[in-house]
Amino acid sequence: MSENTETKYADIETQMRTWIARFVVGLNLCPFARQPVESGRVKIVVSDARNSEALLEELQSQLSWLDAEPPAATETTLIVIPEMLGDFLDYNDFLDLADALLEEFGWTGQFQFASFHPDYQFAGTLPGDAENYTNRAPWPTLQLLRENSLEAVLANYPEPEQIPEQNIEAMEQLGSAKLADLLRECRGMKSK
Repeated sequence: MSENTETKYADIETQMRTWIARFVVGLNLCPFARQPVESGRVKIVVSDARNSEALLEELQSQLSWLDAEPPAATETTLIVIPEMLGDFLDYNDFLDLADALLEEFGWTGQFQFASFHPDYQFAGTLPGDAENYTNRAPWPTLQLLRENSLEAVLANYPEPEQIPEQNIEAMEQLGSAKLADLLRECRGMKSK
């Protein structure tokens, strides 16, 4: 990997950590994220994959690694995909391949993906709708989530079904323009 690529990927990791701090934790989009973030149990991998086959291999490798790693050491992994899937429709299509990988290796019910993209758009919304920012990130990203951990936190969280509605309301209160500015700021961060 060239020095320029290493610097670029270090910047991307910084941008993602800034996004996690400002969006995910800062705006409380995921009420369960603060503890793993603050305890350093969130792994970020910046992928150099440039095609679906290479990305699927990386997903398999990272899922195998996370499967062997105790949650007390690493709760979740974010795979950031800067070299491909910039088009949201292509990204959305790739999610089917990622889910098929879980099935193929027997990880269905053990892991699931959370999906984030700079142009994320929920069905039935317009591209500029504020609610889309709940799943917008500086780069196309797949988060590997442990289902056991999700079930445990959801069992102890009052009215977890209200989280999406609360997030939409929070995004609408902030407004698309402010959210777009926040996301641009995250994408502009550089590593030290």
